[in-house]
Amino acid sequence: MQLDGKAWIMLIALAAVWGGSFFFAEVALGEVPPLTITLHRVVWTIPILALIVAMKRIPLPRNPRILLGYLGMGALNNAIPFSLIFWGQVQIESGLASILNGTTAMFGAVVAGVLLADERLTARKLAGAVLGLCGVAVIMGPDALSGFNPANLAQLAIMGAALSYAFASVWGRVMLAGQPPLMNALGMVSASALIMLPVVWMVDGAPSLDLTPITWGALLGLASLSTALAYVLYFAILARAGAANLMLVTLLIPPFAISLGATFLDERIGPEAWLGFAIIALGFAVNDGRLFRRAAKSHTP
Repeated sequence: MQLDGKAWIMLIALAAVWGGSFFFAEVALGEVPPLTITLHRVVWTIPILALIVAMKRIPLPRNPRILLGYLGMGALNNAIPFSLIFWGQVQIESGLASILNGTTAMFGAVVAGVLLADERLTARKLAGAVLGLCGVAVIMGPDALSGFNPANLAQLAIMGAALSYAFASVWGRVMLAGQPPLMNALGMVSASALIMLPVVWMVDGAPSLDLTPITWGALLGLASLSTALAYVLYFAILARAGAANLMLVTLLIPPFAISLGATFLDERIGPEAWLGFAIIALGFAVNDGRLFRRAAKSHTP
């Protein structure tokens, strides 16, 4: 499956709204704990998507397989990665979190290659995965294994989120193929809310609604832009271009996240992070292969 012009436009739009999620989360973390942010993010998304689904008169599915698909997507694509990323951002900056999230492209290509017949694992994809891991090693530095460091653990949490996203893209293709993207998005966030509610209640206690306007603005931005709009785009791209192509979005997110962090939060990304991101991007280019095929064609007489 290939990325056509329309899919590229949707991919860039998705990168913009998901890049904003790191900024919104950084703002909300000043007042709300990570797990509770995850719950807010999915709960306030539900009425937005439900209204759109009702306006479009999309029927509610009753097939148990589809409902199981929503539950799996809710866990793999929302509950697990959101919680890991928001917890990681307690220790590291939003820009660095978005760069490490770029390993989703690497994990996505490998997981899809192993599990999907039409996206087979090849030596090129394995080479790309190795490059991606080298990029992560550059970001974390040579002292990453020399002792316990909360920042290192936070970086590993972001990578765990990336791996969860990779499995989610495959799960979505297998379990929700042919279903309306808007209904998929609604089913997924509804399942996420059911998963997160008891977890938050046990860990953080009852969520407080007595929050400052700037925190509410960040939470609603997460819900409306970085979740509701994002997942409409997500499922449309998944159906149009495939799981591995969808993961390319994680390489487009950092410029948006870093720009917002630098402009509004005075964050700065060190040169080792940029170098690591460049290696991760090269790793994706290797396992994707199209850039090199086009270069070879341009030099063919």
